[in-house]
Amino acid sequence: MKLWRKPLDQDRVMIPHGEVHIIIERCKGCELCVTYCPCDVLEMSRIFNAKGYSLPQVDGSKDCVICGLCEMICPEFAIYIEEVSHG
Repeated sequence: MKLWRKPLDQDRVMIPHGEVHIIIERCKGCELCVTYCPCDVLEMSRIFNAKGYSLPQVDGSKDCVICGLCEMICPEFAIYIEEVSHG
């Protein structure tokens, strides 16, 4: 997501970062998490689960800011985020 302006206190606020986990057996490849991720962290892969559904994967070049939208929008509860420590 590209912002056209930046907050004045950007240098003082620590942005949280998360690690996205996908439960492969639950995912049905609906692509809602990929479509609605505001940071474009997720993309569809060529990997399939046992049911034959294409799975999302994490784009390693982008950082998750733990907005939680992917968790809320997933109809199968197949995705979750864990906060990564900054240390």
